[in-house]
Amino acid sequence: MTRTHTAGLIFALAAAASLSAQSYVPQRVFDTAQGQYSDFESMLATLAKADVVFVGEQHDDPNTHRLEQAILDGLARRRDDIILSLEMFERDIQGHVELFRTGAMSEADFLGASRPWPRYATDYKGLVDFAIDRQWPIVAANIPRSLASEIAKSGLDALISKGEPETDWFASEWLCPADDEYYRRFKDAMGQHTKPEEVDLYYASQCLKDETMAESIALAWQSAAAAKPETPPLAVHYNGAFHSDYSLGTAMRVRRRLPDARTVVVSVIPVADLDEIATADHLNKGDYLVFTIK
Repeated sequence: MTRTHTAGLIFALAAAASLSAQSYVPQRVFDTAQGQYSDFESMLATLAKADVVFVGEQHDDPNTHRLEQAILDGLARRRDDIILSLEMFERDIQGHVELFRTGAMSEADFLGASRPWPRYATDYKGLVDFAIDRQWPIVAANIPRSLASEIAKSGLDALISKGEPETDWFASEWLCPADDEYYRRFKDAMGQHTKPEEVDLYYASQCLKDETMAESIALAWQSAAAAKPETPPLAVHYNGAFHSDYSLGTAMRVRRRLPDARTVVVSVIPVADLDEIATADHLNKGDYLVFTIK
């Protein structure tokens, strides 16, 4: 192990000491603006000054979800005006979210009505309960899966025939160019064995998810900011990393809607060894790269 690697690990461990023993997760934080490793608490100090923070996750990775909780814990020490936004819940169940958040619906009834992701109990329940304890708004940001599936089969034309209340469940406007960097990255991610027409349909569905989540975040932020214009809120949105990596996808679409907002992208990246991180392979994915053990 080199002296540089040893120093980096000591730095990361010292920074993480502020987390409780229960929530501690081995991690290293890379500040892409500075081009160097930083620490968890310094990152949190920057995130707390933002208007919108995107946390890009690798689904079903336990350490990623522990770090997501640690991020929310750390921000709560610095801010009391946070909006929690989630890809993992869909717009049509926002009413159930409100009933559960305010204590008018039991957790069992809420979960029975809201189509939670399979690993909700281990991966997202902590975030939701944390927000409820602090009486923060919670945004069910995503398009319903049934609509996303329709678009993936027949394209955006599937939305033309929709009436109320379905028109409230997806973004009122969208831009889905098939010639920008996001489309190219999406096409590459789909692989060479997917037919071009299938790529375009899947991309249309992906784009509507991004547009809907972006609109959900922007509307929630604008509403809270209008109530307290002197102290705008902090919206923290959790999504799969592809939706916000490289400041594309949902992040790009929030910036279109909130051009003056301060946005920060965090990408959580599981790796095999914190001593041997190929940082160059991940540069520009986010303002901060949080590496952890997978």
